[in-house]
Amino acid sequence: MATYTAPGVYVEEVPSAIKPIAGVGTGTSGFIGISNAITGVRNPTTKTGMPEKPAGEAYPQAEAQVPQPINNWTEFTQKFGDIQTANQYLAHAVYGFFNNGGTRCWVARVATADADDVDAALTQFESIDEIAIVAAPMPHDVDAAALNAIHASLVTHCQKMEDRVAILDSTRDIADDNLVISTDNTGIWRPSANPKGYGAFYFPWIEVADPLQPAGARVAIPPSGHLAGIYARSDAQRGVHKAPANEIVLGALGVKYRVSKILQGDLNPRGVNCIRDFNGTIKVYGGRTLASDPQGDPEWTYINVRRLFNFLRESIDEGTQWVVFEPNTPDLWARIRRNITAFLTQVWHSGALFGATPEQAFYVRCDETTNPADVRDLGQVVTEIGVAVVKPAEFVVFRISQRPGPGQ
Repeated sequence: MATYTAPGVYVEEVPSAIKPIAGVGTGTSGFIGISNAITGVRNPTTKTGMPEKPAGEAYPQAEAQVPQPINNWTEFTQKFGDIQTANQYLAHAVYGFFNNGGTRCWVARVATADADDVDAALTQFESIDEIAIVAAPMPHDVDAAALNAIHASLVTHCQKMEDRVAILDSTRDIADDNLVISTDNTGIWRPSANPKGYGAFYFPWIEVADPLQPAGARVAIPPSGHLAGIYARSDAQRGVHKAPANEIVLGALGVKYRVSKILQGDLNPRGVNCIRDFNGTIKVYGGRTLASDPQGDPEWTYINVRRLFNFLRESIDEGTQWVVFEPNTPDLWARIRRNITAFLTQVWHSGALFGATPEQAFYVRCDETTNPADVRDLGQVVTEIGVAVVKPAEFVVFRISQRPGPGQ
C-alpha cells in the first residue's frame, strides 16, 4: 500500500480485472503443391525461370518442404516463380487465393504427389500457429488413390491441430462422366467421412485463363486455392460464422462439369460441395463438411460451424494463458468468467451466436461446481462453456397457395 505524507489528491494505476481476449485470425492458408526445380532468369518466350533481381541474377527458388510466408503474388513469384509448367497448379492456386480476397498464406513445395512428402510438409505446418486453412492443389495426372491418401493426411493433420480445416479437391476427370459418389475411381471418389468435420470436399474443377497458351485459352485447375481466398474474403466481410457459400469464384470462367440442381440434390447430402455455373457466373454453392454423411456427426455438418468453434477454441486458448500458475481460488474463477463472457459477448454482437440476449446465446461456468476439491488437488481449473451457434439457411422454402378473390 502506498504511503501518503502530504494532503492532496492521488491518482494511481491498478491492474484491470479484465484481460481482453482477442479473436484470432481465420484467413491464413497453408498450401502444399508440386513445383519442380526452377533455375535461371525468367524467359518470357519459353515462360520458364525465376524473376530477375535488380542486379541481374535470378531469385533462388524456395527449398522443398520448407514453408514460406507469402503476403502477395509478387512475393510468391520471387520464391516459387511465375506460372509455368513446373509449378502450374500450385501457382494457379496461390494466384486464385489472392485474387479472391486472401491476404496471407504459407506455401511449401514438394517434388511428387506422394503422401509421405505431403506429411513432411504438414509436419512443418504444425509449428505455424496462424494457419487456419490447408489445401494441396495437385496436378490432373495424380491418380485418385494417391489424391485420396493426400486428403486423408490433410484431414488427419487438421483434426490433430484442432485449429484449422482442409479444403479438398476432386479429381479433374470422372471416369465415363459417371457423376455419382463412389469409393474408388469409377465415379466421384469422395474422401472418407470425418465425424468432426475437419475437411470440406469440392467438385468440380474450375476453368481459368491459361497464361501458357495463346490468348483466350483456358485450363482446368483445382478450386481449392480460389476457395481458400473466398473463405478469407467471407471472414473479412461477414465473419467466420458466415458459410463461405453462394459466393462468386473470381477468375473462374467455367467449370469442368456442369452440375444441375437435381444432381446437386444427390451430391450435397453426402458432403460434396458443388461449384456451379449460373448463366456464366461461377459460384461455390455448398457449405458442408465431411461430417455430412451417415458416419458423420450432425453437429459438424456445416463448415462455418466447424470453423467458428476452431476460432473460439483458439481465441480462448491464446487469451487465457495468463491463468497458468495463478492461485486457484474463487477470485480466479470470477476473473475467468468475466474475461470469457466479455469475449463471447463480442462474438454474439457480431451475429455468430443465436439468441436475443447474451444469456440466450451462451453461458460460462467456472465456480465450485466445476472446480471441487479433487479437481483443484490435480492442479486443474475447469471452465464449462456452452454456445448456441447460428446455422446457415441452406434450404430456403416459400409456401405459396391460392386465396379466394374479392367477394368469394
